[in-house]
Amino acid sequence: MEAPAFSSTSRYRLLPCRPLSRGYAAWSPRKPYFERRISLSVRAFSEDSTVTLLDYGAGNVRSVRNAIRHLGFDVKYVNKPEDILNANLLVFPGVGAFASAMHVLNDNGLAEALCTYIEKDRPFLGICLGLQLLFESSEENGPVKGLGLIPGVVGRFDSSNGLRVPHIGWNGVQLTKESGILHDVEGQHIYFVHSYRALPSDANKDWVSSTCNYGDTFIASISRGNVHAVQFHPEKSGEVGLALLRNFLCPSTKSKLKRLASGKASRLAKRVIACLDVRANDSGDLVVTKGDQYDVREHTDENEVRSLGKPVELAGQYYNDGADEVTFLNITGFRDFPLGDLPMLQVLRYTSENVFVPLAVGGGIRDFTDANGRYYSSLEVASEYFRSGADKISIGSDAVYAAETYLKTGVKTGQSSIEQISTVYGKQAVVVSIDPRRLYVKSPEEVEFKTVKLRSPGPHGEHYVWYQCTVNGGREGRPIGAYELAKAVEELGAGEILLNCIDCDGQGEGFDIDLIRLITDAVSIPVIASSGAGAVEHFSEVFQKTSASAALAAGIFHRREVPILSVKKHLLENGIEVRS
Repeated sequence: MEAPAFSSTSRYRLLPCRPLSRGYAAWSPRKPYFERRISLSVRAFSEDSTVTLLDYGAGNVRSVRNAIRHLGFDVKYVNKPEDILNANLLVFPGVGAFASAMHVLNDNGLAEALCTYIEKDRPFLGICLGLQLLFESSEENGPVKGLGLIPGVVGRFDSSNGLRVPHIGWNGVQLTKESGILHDVEGQHIYFVHSYRALPSDANKDWVSSTCNYGDTFIASISRGNVHAVQFHPEKSGEVGLALLRNFLCPSTKSKLKRLASGKASRLAKRVIACLDVRANDSGDLVVTKGDQYDVREHTDENEVRSLGKPVELAGQYYNDGADEVTFLNITGFRDFPLGDLPMLQVLRYTSENVFVPLAVGGGIRDFTDANGRYYSSLEVASEYFRSGADKISIGSDAVYAAETYLKTGVKTGQSSIEQISTVYGKQAVVVSIDPRRLYVKSPEEVEFKTVKLRSPGPHGEHYVWYQCTVNGGREGRPIGAYELAKAVEELGAGEILLNCIDCDGQGEGFDIDLIRLITDAVSIPVIASSGAGAVEHFSEVFQKTSASAALAAGIFHRREVPILSVKKHLLENGIEVRS
């Protein structure tokens, strides 16, 4: 297995960080939490460099740990309530469903300890769900009672007006009051991924330190004394996010972030995603490859697997080049390995040590039995990927089978991989990868699936096309269309769609605009356009002509034909907001 061979070069520079300890103020437990008055503490220097991490067992906590270690701090985990009470710096990176998290906190006595810690104005940073749990309750699978520290109810984004939910991607925030940890955040894009949010009100205005606009104005962060929490993910927000973490860990020293010359972040940016198709070559080494209509072998006498680099090295390169996300697609079936030995797990672990943008992984997310006869559910497989550094998992063939069953029976069994994983980790953690191919017909009446009228006739004069979904790497067609599949998986719990096109793959002639428009108009979840990019103009075309939230490419990035920075420069010049 390869070791990480790159050193992260940064577009920003952070000053060295000296860890701190704090003094703590007393708190009267008489009133409801959010009515109590905090006596703010004064922080004093100390040599203690240990951060306590509250990991309740869901989601990608490894990335938070790696970010903290990257800044020079040690990490220890909470095993019992006393670990919270004895912490000098407490970070709570909540991921997944509100009810599941509260259940774990209550059952293990952690909720009371957490409230006591925060009541005493001890240094605390909540991330994502770690912010939401501070409120009175949530509507997610509820109402479900929260910790009750901040007045307000966490509700779902309203998608009835065309808003795509979950809110996934890089957005900007507006500061509402001075907060030391947000010193470098205003005007920058930071990474959000959530379906629920809390709204500002007169009752919680003293807590709110920044807001974000997505459909409506919601709370992006809170700050009061030494207690902070953010709805976004600093550990996935590149150097801007690392600066925020550093400001929390070392509040006496402001980071010196050299801002880029581009305009301020004003809305949800379009994402540019680098995709790495990973498989074993004929010698058994993991390499990044790229297919031509899914054929990854060279057309030579040796017929060897096309190799374009090592996965960990390329991921690090794309992070430094400005990729908004990195996606690994495992196109080798390592089904003989016990789960803990899956090679992709090592790739994720190494990559997440130096890459601080979202990581997605797909391929083989399904139930399986290894060579030792050990059975693993798709939820167990996904959980191991999350623990190894993945933020999202991508389901392919298994999603097709689940959609077929659901459309046939009309029953959500709760047993499909989509349902199981989204229930535990949230819809935003589940991507469904669709691999369709064009099948031409003379009229829509010839098939039971949704068709698209062609702008120019097909190979035999056809005027319509439908998109047949495939499984097993495009080798087997299934009796379901991309339109029907997309709508079914959204109902089953998918939070995002990765939309490929076999006909366009590797051709470099542009994305299939008709297909992308068909799917983006059919669903209310974000859609990632994939397959066919060959020039910077193809990215602006897909964003201008469809409602795609992101565009993904592989070969043109691997071969350095079109650098990521060139894509973003072109998009900015064409009035399309992207993260700089």
